[in-house]
Amino acid sequence: MPFISAADELKTKPTQHSVMRLREIGIQPDFLICRTDRKLPEGLKDKIALFCSVPSNAVIEARDVSTIYEVPMMFEEQNFAELILKHFKMATPNADLENWQNMVSVFKKTQRKATIAICGKYVTLPDAYKSIIESFVHAGIENNARIELKWINTEKITGRKEAHTHLNDVDAILVPGGFGERGIEGKLNTIEYARTGNIPFFGICLGLQCAVIEYARNVVGLKNANSTEFDPDTPYPVIHIMENQLSVVNKGGTMRLGAYDCDLKEGTAAFRAYGMKRISERHRHRFEVNNDYREQLENAGMTISGINPQESLVEMIELPDHPWFVGCQFHPELKSRAVRAHPLFREFVRMALNEKENRRR
Repeated sequence: MPFISAADELKTKPTQHSVMRLREIGIQPDFLICRTDRKLPEGLKDKIALFCSVPSNAVIEARDVSTIYEVPMMFEEQNFAELILKHFKMATPNADLENWQNMVSVFKKTQRKATIAICGKYVTLPDAYKSIIESFVHAGIENNARIELKWINTEKITGRKEAHTHLNDVDAILVPGGFGERGIEGKLNTIEYARTGNIPFFGICLGLQCAVIEYARNVVGLKNANSTEFDPDTPYPVIHIMENQLSVVNKGGTMRLGAYDCDLKEGTAAFRAYGMKRISERHRHRFEVNNDYREQLENAGMTISGINPQESLVEMIELPDHPWFVGCQFHPELKSRAVRAHPLFREFVRMALNEKENRRR
């Protein structure tokens, strides 16, 4: 619904013509959702309804709001859900948006902040990490905080000096999933910086794999340890392709996909976050931690905190003497919800806030 400032009015013609074109191809809308940057006067709604052959209450205002999480509340004010249910002759129970309203209120009013670096190679296109971005919103709300994200291209982290330059002002570091060799050494430098600097770290999928590689090289002493994804001839393949993937030729849709069980080790950060022994999380990967190196990693101080009980695959790792150094093979961001943050994101953000406050003391 364009607003013409010279005429000081909203124009309905574009909406009318859109509906006319729909009718020409045999589509008659039952509802019209009108995008607008201001409130629609009732008379204007009546005009749209008249010329578009819909009831006045079927003209729904979709006004610009400060956060997308306000949209359900705005629609509820216009009884949009009830109208849809009645249209399909379904029951219309009373909507309960109290938790949702509280969540939006916290999101808009909180002054507490933490800065978290997302270190990857797709950072020029943040939508590639959309689920992670929203997971931080959810976790921030549960911690009564707003999370500011700092995007770091790991191709620029060529050593410890560069890591310090880019990361010295962040409260925590996340290395997300991805594919391919580009930017990997930068991720390893980033992880070393987080590990040795006691900066809260969270690795997801490839992030876990890189954490294992970095630890194998710099703590276990396996020089040139790597993943066979990046170096097929590495002398220490601490990350290798899954056994059931060796014969796969056509790569589409053949990874380890979907939900798998994970048993958590009691007393670990992972167990404290979930508060239960067995969890189920969603996966999307083809490479895994090589079980041949598990004993060496654990003897050097790394805790294997989550194991898939069916195939004995490493699902989670952590360092017990670190404020928060956790990696997971699965994708927790896919299960985070606006009114129920994922436990790992919630605890990661909590530790980022704690470390920020500890540094101030």
